Amino acid sequence: IAPIYCKDIVGIMGENFTFPVQIDRKIVETVWKKNKDKVAEWEEQNKSTYFGPLHNRSVLMENGSLTIFNLEKDDAGTYELVYWDYMKDHQFIFELVVLDSLPEPKMSCNTSDDELVLNCTANFQGSLNYAWKLSNSPRSYWNQELSIPLKNVDITTNATCTIKFSQSERSSEISLIQCLP
Repeated sequence: IAPIYCKDIVGIMGENFTFPVQIDRKIVETVWKKNKDKVAEWEEQNKSTYFGPLHNRSVLMENGSLTIFNLEKDDAGTYELVYWDYMKDHQFIFELVVLDSLPEPKMSCNTSDDELVLNCTANFQGSLNYAWKLSNSPRSYWNQELSIPLKNVDITTNATCTIKFSQSERSSEISLIQCLP
């Protein structure tokens, strides 16, 4: 058996999480363990069986992938998938890290030179994707900071900052009139 180690598989509290398993052969039997304790198993012709804390919060697919619903901090740990394909056993090992849910982004603004500068920050353990959207424009700006020439500022416009990590996203909004001196 040659284990495959996948480091730093990350999920977010409250999200549904599916282990990234890709098996291209017919599976006869599947067993999932967390920290050496069995959490799910499936045998050909039978329904899946679940154990422990994942009993009512997971689903095991015939392709071997396991999905945990409403991820909790206690779901973090070492997961092992062993499956049999008529020929031999195969093994995958995953280290699941569960991060806090996304915080609401904090926004600030100031004027410098001839520009209005908007800034978006969030205190989070993972690296975030930031996007700005102005209510008077169809385009998005993929940056943590957004500068608008003062001559182009429309005081009726709202700016929304969205942060994304994995499947989660959170947004905050500010009216540009609040930013002007």
